[in-house]
Amino acid sequence: MPITKGFRALVDEAMAQVKTYTVPEVLAMLDDPKVHIVDIRDVRELKDGTVTGSTHAPRCMLEFWVDPESPYHKPMWADESKHFILFCGAGWRSALATKTLQDMGMTNVAHIDGGFAEWVKQGGPVETLEERKAKKGG
Repeated sequence: MPITKGFRALVDEAMAQVKTYTVPEVLAMLDDPKVHIVDIRDVRELKDGTVTGSTHAPRCMLEFWVDPESPYHKPMWADESKHFILFCGAGWRSALATKTLQDMGMTNVAHIDGGFAEWVKQGGPVETLEERKAKKGG
């Protein structure tokens, strides 16, 4: 069966419909308690570190964690006062994920242009999983 719409077309459509922040824009929001940065990468990608203070929500579970009717629902996603900013490795998966969350009814969601690669390139704060565990006391 031939593919009638490739990943690039899907990403382009999502990018045209979602809010995209640059790394400097997100850096300026880091101290805002209403901003919640979410790493949607696969757990295997976290070995390279993550955005300091971000929450990990793997792409494969996102819809299930967001939906209050799901047995996997995470209450943080129901907080309408929060602004969720997603990121992945390069900004493609996070664009698709942001579009999906908008399709689910969320209006308080955006993503980071260029993803974690751009974050690192522009000197955004990064922590390793070991550093994160140490902060949390173990």
